[in-house]
Amino acid sequence: MKHIFVINPAAGQGKSLDFIKAKIEAVSKKYSLDYEMYITEKKGDGIEYVEERAKSGEEIRFYACGGDGTLYDVVNGAYGYKNVQVAVVPLGSGNDFIRLFGTQEEFLELEDQIEGVPVELDLIKCGNEIAINQCSMGMDAEVCAMQGKIKKLPLVTGEGAYYIGCLYAIVKKFHNKFTITIDDEEVISKDCLFCFCGNSRWYGGGFMAAPLAQPDDGLLDFVIVEASVSRAKLVTLLNKYKRGEHLDWDITTFKRGKKLTIHSDSPAAVNVDGECKFITDTSFELVEKGMTFVVPRKSKFLVEREKRLAGK
Repeated sequence: MKHIFVINPAAGQGKSLDFIKAKIEAVSKKYSLDYEMYITEKKGDGIEYVEERAKSGEEIRFYACGGDGTLYDVVNGAYGYKNVQVAVVPLGSGNDFIRLFGTQEEFLELEDQIEGVPVELDLIKCGNEIAINQCSMGMDAEVCAMQGKIKKLPLVTGEGAYYIGCLYAIVKKFHNKFTITIDDEEVISKDCLFCFCGNSRWYGGGFMAAPLAQPDDGLLDFVIVEASVSRAKLVTLLNKYKRGEHLDWDITTFKRGKKLTIHSDSPAAVNVDGECKFITDTSFELVEKGMTFVVPRKSKFLVEREKRLAGK
């Protein structure tokens, strides 16, 4: 198998490139890997590179070396190719997707990645884009769009940028008139703060939006939060939302399913694993077992997964 490390040189505010190159060279020598390193040059570059290499049909494990944006590029380039696997070497400030599988420090143990366990995970299809972690529409997507700008500032963490983005969106982007259909059956028309679709649990630098989600259970977790509280009250709820304590709120609708379609009366922000745009209509649809993801060999997720599968 070929091992290809796709490295974003801007990750970690540009301080991680020499560090990760040295680690890759050392572990590749130790395991006598057939490996390459590819350093991205511009936004979207990783998608094109990964797809072009995947087309060859060669068995390849791609390592997304960067933040959630680098993972988005690798996932979208690799999607649809059964000959490839995706792993993560987290160098960014958020690294939300990997939280279910382990810490950043654990993922940086490259030996555990080389000897990791390939697991088939679900994906989310949103238009022509693929998410491995989450999609959302409304106020929190506005937060994401603002967060992307703020976290480029010196000394601002991913979590800190999310809080700043929240305050902006609470003031400017509070109300969203959505019509939502889940699995072509249940129709929900409400004034919403946002509509969230989770394949895994965290986003925004550590906010647990979908506390019950499992990325391999053949279902997506849909969380719809109404705009029926005051702005002042919402500010007091942010930390509870971060801890995943919102599913039983009166303003929350929680459903599991395979497809959610959403219409907005006016253009609203849509967040697909951190990539944001403004539209009126979209859908979040399950792609069951859409990608092979490499879980580090010591991950507790593997033990918990065996217990879940045994219980079925």
